[in-house]
Amino acid sequence: EGKSVDHVRTIARMVTEHPEQHHLFTRADEERSQAVLSILPDAFYDATAHFLAWPATPPHPTGELVIVACAGTSDLPVAREALHTASYLGRPTRLVPDIGIAGLHRTLSKLDLLRSAGAIVVAAGMDGALPGLIAGLVSAPVIALPTSVGYGAAFEGLAPLLTMLNACSPGIGVVNINNGYGAGHLAAQITAPRHGLASDEREETLHLP
Repeated sequence: EGKSVDHVRTIARMVTEHPEQHHLFTRADEERSQAVLSILPDAFYDATAHFLAWPATPPHPTGELVIVACAGTSDLPVAREALHTASYLGRPTRLVPDIGIAGLHRTLSKLDLLRSAGAIVVAAGMDGALPGLIAGLVSAPVIALPTSVGYGAAFEGLAPLLTMLNACSPGIGVVNINNGYGAGHLAAQITAPRHGLASDEREETLHLP
């Protein structure tokens, strides 16, 4: 976002030299998306998420499951950006939409699934209460993702951001308003496979008591 169409087109040309890596384009409006597609016509494109990726096929998933949950369908653009980011960084992902606290039974009906995740991104606007609720029900880290959905005192995402920063539940980290890419990236890092010796092997190698 903020780059000129010519800059976006130039960047798209540059990435064609590195097909062995995945390249993500985020916050791409229609004009900039079409600029990317004019150079990379076979790129993956999600118009709802304003997201493109090339090559189009995500890497084989490894590590723990990343769940991206969102309070309402209005949060889907930002939630899907987080989902695709984690997927193209190589994690198994699952989208759990429309489980906002206005209908608590919807959240509770997904509890077993939520508890299977290694990390959960929770996107919410309005009062932004959903991350705190979910964090109180699961043991995995929760990445709170405030969205600019809402009206009146929501202040274009500031109200949910402050709610998430003040959450009582432990295990919550907060990213900036509408930062789906940052949330998905952090979730992918948290759930990445850990290579090397297990902790008990390290202790034996280092001769720890």
